[in-house]
Amino acid sequence: MELLTTSVRNRRLSEAALLIYGTCVENEASKTFNLLAKGRIPLHVCLEKIHMNIVGFKLATILQVSKPKEIVVLTLDGSPHCIQLHFTVEQVKRVSKSNVNIKHYVIEKGKLIEISPDVVEIARHLSKIQETCYQKR
Repeated sequence: MELLTTSVRNRRLSEAALLIYGTCVENEASKTFNLLAKGRIPLHVCLEKIHMNIVGFKLATILQVSKPKEIVVLTLDGSPHCIQLHFTVEQVKRVSKSNVNIKHYVIEKGKLIEISPDVVEIARHLSKIQETCYQKR
């Protein structure tokens, strides 16, 4: 289902586990997509086409109305557009004060990698990455 055209009151979303994924994932990594979609409601969005603020507003409303129990975010690694999906979901959780469980995954060279929410937060701050990766020797 497409995230932005799915009603926030869709019965399937109520207290469900959601898989929010970059639209291209299903075609580029179908086996991994199918693995993570099992037991979850898959909702796709492309942040190359839609601004993250629109996605965030939709997700915040879903959190308030449907109260999902879990959100799994899945994207291809290295995309400057897809990384925004991870940022957006964490920001929505923060501003809505939700306690929803969030897991982040990326696919790099066919491999599924779980990403810590702390890493998602650090990725928003280039100065922190600079400090960590390029400390004075």
